[in-house]
Amino acid sequence: MQRNQITRGQGQEEEEAEEYSGGGGGYSGGFMAKCSAEDETAAEEAVVEVEAAHPYAFHVSGPRNVSSPNWRDLINSSWKDGNYKRTVIACFIQAVYLLELDRQENRTEENALAPKWWIPFKYKLAQTLVDERDGSIFGAILEWDRAAALSDLILIRPSGAPRAILALRGTLLKSPTIRRDIEDDLRFLAWESLKGSVRFKGAFEALKSVADRYGSSNVCVAGHSLGAGFALQVGKTLAKEGIFVDTHLFNPPSVSLAMSLRNMGEKAGFAWKRFKSMLPSSSETQVSNEDWGQTPSVGGKKWVPHLYVNNSDYICCHYTDPTGAEDNNGEKENVCPTNGPMAAKLFVMSKGKQKFMEAHGLQQWWSEDLELQLALHNSKLINRQLKSLYTLPAPAAPQQAQAKP
Repeated sequence: MQRNQITRGQGQEEEEAEEYSGGGGGYSGGFMAKCSAEDETAAEEAVVEVEAAHPYAFHVSGPRNVSSPNWRDLINSSWKDGNYKRTVIACFIQAVYLLELDRQENRTEENALAPKWWIPFKYKLAQTLVDERDGSIFGAILEWDRAAALSDLILIRPSGAPRAILALRGTLLKSPTIRRDIEDDLRFLAWESLKGSVRFKGAFEALKSVADRYGSSNVCVAGHSLGAGFALQVGKTLAKEGIFVDTHLFNPPSVSLAMSLRNMGEKAGFAWKRFKSMLPSSSETQVSNEDWGQTPSVGGKKWVPHLYVNNSDYICCHYTDPTGAEDNNGEKENVCPTNGPMAAKLFVMSKGKQKFMEAHGLQQWWSEDLELQLALHNSKLINRQLKSLYTLPAPAAPQQAQAKP
């Protein structure tokens, strides 16, 4: 009996020992599971900290002193302030860059960077524009989020806030997108046109769709760098149809081979005109077939795009060249009357000499120390870009007075 009890006691000790140290169960298993859970929590917290410190996170690199919409906007809308409007629209373009980066880095809805750039302003993502050639996101339509606004007692959309905004990104130097981005860059460089790109078609159809749905006065199109080139040409194409949408272009491209060749031709033509002026003049009156001073308008409305350029950015600095620039001999080309209506609002960054990456960057347009000057002169390049929208009736042939019977 005693032997059996001893044997039985040893068995119990072995069972208890097995229960204490056995795999997956008992105290050891519970301790390991607890440690594993703590490790996972710590890992998740580390991921959150990394995300929070991401250089493109809104609270890291976004605007500092821009408030979210509130009920006070019903009385005095922040969107009527040009600085606020420029800042928010630039943030929306930044969101498009981050939509593509989120896609490339396989970010989920929980840790995505892009939404933080539109949520504070009570907007939501309605549509992404995807390049069918490589699957990259090059644009997005953001719409006013009425539900989010109501949660903050904003009963109606503030005056001046667009119902929908089409934002277009520029070149993204990442391996999944660089090929198609550079392809469109070269397209503009060679032809000063982006209409042959699939992105132009997608952007045009998207913008026309929201303009038809909400009305052109409630829609805005904006872009940065290459995206500004698309925004300009899409807006211009709609303007030809009499649909004028609010247009904001940040660092739009201004250099192209076609433009250089055209400038050479203009200089040659100007030299020929000067040579002809030295010859005995004829009695015939010459009439110019171009009217550079007339802003495109239909029914009294005008399409006036807003351009934001930096003189230290060699990609867009040519927009600051005024019309009537003097040539080497001190004479001026008669391109546009300087007292004519402006074809665009040109805002120039006045911050002195800057490095190219800083001067071409999007972040400068929401920086606190931003100093902008509204150019009061007409831009020769803007007039050239909008030339096809200018209309001038053909001069009527002089009619001879008929003798009364």
